[in-house]
Amino acid sequence: MSASLATELGLRRLLVAAGQAPSVLNTQPWRFRVVRGEYVEMLADPDRRLRVSDPRGRNLHVSCGAALFNLRLAMRTAGQRPLVWLPPSPEEEPELLAAVRTGGALPVPEEYRELYDLIPVRRTSRRPFADRALPRAVMARLRLAASREGAALVPLDRHATIDALDYAAIAEDELARDHDYRAEVAAWTMPGACYDGVPGYAHGPHALKDPSPVRDFGRQEYEARFEERPQLAVLTTMGDGPADWLRAGQALQRVLLVAARYDVSASFLNQPLDLRDMRRRRDPHHRRGHPQMIIRFGYGPYVARSPRRPAAELMAR
Repeated sequence: MSASLATELGLRRLLVAAGQAPSVLNTQPWRFRVVRGEYVEMLADPDRRLRVSDPRGRNLHVSCGAALFNLRLAMRTAGQRPLVWLPPSPEEEPELLAAVRTGGALPVPEEYRELYDLIPVRRTSRRPFADRALPRAVMARLRLAASREGAALVPLDRHATIDALDYAAIAEDELARDHDYRAEVAAWTMPGACYDGVPGYAHGPHALKDPSPVRDFGRQEYEARFEERPQLAVLTTMGDGPADWLRAGQALQRVLLVAARYDVSASFLNQPLDLRDMRRRRDPHHRRGHPQMIIRFGYGPYVARSPRRPAAELMAR
């Protein structure tokens, strides 16, 4: 029997860590199931899938991949080696995404303790960032974090950033004309969200100047000036299937935790990717892989955490 799964407290520790991962619109589309006290299975929650904007389930897999990284990290900091495997026949149980078993005992490096402690510290910030560039050494560490999970983080230069901002604005304008898309986003961005979704205090302000470096939920209550030169990077994977999306999510969470270690804030500008998925378009394949996330980095103010579901609700019945 796994030591992490042997006690209620040990299992709760894993679930709390996994449940604090970032997810698309804070849908938290994951569930967990303990099998014979030996390993834990991670399942997709179909009731939390964005059926309009995520028809392929890509965003769901990326979100669950982030939770999987936190689960692995919690096991690792408990002194156990996490062993992850993917279901050999996903068509038999399509909701089953991965399973994690603990291997032998291992000493815990300080790096992993630091990242684990940063799980509740990490935030998605849609606020303006300071006009201050990330040091090259910090960006190098973020890129290394992505590579350690089998992905690549590609920083955009000034011209590519301008293009990306324009593409995001164009995509957002097209998405805003889709009634079903607007209804889906509205359902997950209610101002009074208590356990999931993006609450009003996390929406951030409306940008005074176009194109905006943040996603507009159409509910912003005030305007603000954002940084003149947003710092964007694209997270890519070599493939573009479910296993690659899970890999992207694990890489994303490692990158975000390393960013939090250096007081770097982050938000996402994924409207072009959502539109691509909704329209069943092929993405322009970058030489470093398929784009999975567009991330804005910078130095921003403290923001409150979006709500999370109680750990007890994450267990599959």
